[in-house]
Amino acid sequence: MASLNKIPVTVLTGYLGAGKTTLLNRILTEDHKLKIAVIVNEFGEIGIDHQLVVGADEEIFEMNNGCICCTVRGDLIRIIGDLLRRQEDFDYLLIETTGLADPGPVIQSFFVDEVMAGKTQLDAVVTVVDAKHIRDHWESSEAREQIAFADVILLNKTDLVSAAELQQLEQQVRGVNALARIQRTLHCDASLSSVLGVKAFDLKNALAIEPAFLDEDAHVHDPSVFSIAIKHPGSVDSTRFNRWLYQLVQAEGPSIFRMKGILNMDSEARRFVVQGVHMTLDGRPGKPWKADEPRNNELVFIGRNLDEVRLKEGFLSCLASA
Repeated sequence: MASLNKIPVTVLTGYLGAGKTTLLNRILTEDHKLKIAVIVNEFGEIGIDHQLVVGADEEIFEMNNGCICCTVRGDLIRIIGDLLRRQEDFDYLLIETTGLADPGPVIQSFFVDEVMAGKTQLDAVVTVVDAKHIRDHWESSEAREQIAFADVILLNKTDLVSAAELQQLEQQVRGVNALARIQRTLHCDASLSSVLGVKAFDLKNALAIEPAFLDEDAHVHDPSVFSIAIKHPGSVDSTRFNRWLYQLVQAEGPSIFRMKGILNMDSEARRFVVQGVHMTLDGRPGKPWKADEPRNNELVFIGRNLDEVRLKEGFLSCLASA
């Protein structure tokens, strides 16, 4: 059992688009009687995850249910060190990693940094798995390591696959990680008691998966996978944008792992949130624009061998003034 004066920590991981933000928003909005500090780690030149997370407007902000949130724009250990100086404000720490993260270095921080080792206790690594799209990334080292390091695995989006496919996937996951607790979920509807305060992390298991786990230089990434960020003012013409995006995913969907965007669509009062995983797209109105804020369009594409020039030219052609 963790020492009473140590802050328990859950690391939330999962490949791009698996549903981590859905689970995070549940944690931020439910009345769970915990004061949780949440760290969101972004991937890309511009960070838009904080616009997709409920109520996230500042680097560090407070929720009405007692949660504190911050967006990592610097070093994880520095951010956690800053939080620990206001330790009386929270009693639990949750870290959502970027979808491309090997969770090893994040977990590693809690053992190689003296302050974090003394003041925090890693409770569990929770990995969300996209039941429909994980097959497309099964050979990715990051996707497999996220599963391998997990203490709790949520097989999410179970409505998008057949019972036979789900059974086969669970067997594949078991082949990578025979120890994790596996739950099948729709919209990450697992009970919070099954992901928070489960006391499941075991350093010996992590070292068995990766003997060099505590070696700070042991982690590498696939260089063909990267992000492209587009940020541009102006009003987006919805007809042009829908046509361009449809044609784009038809041609390059397998290479586009994840897409997120906040758009000034047709100069409406609310921002428009668009998200995509491969060929699957979703768009809906988001938070209202504030009267004094610039209406910048922000798009991030994450995938393999993407053509930055072509993507930016295509998006600019969708602006109302184009």
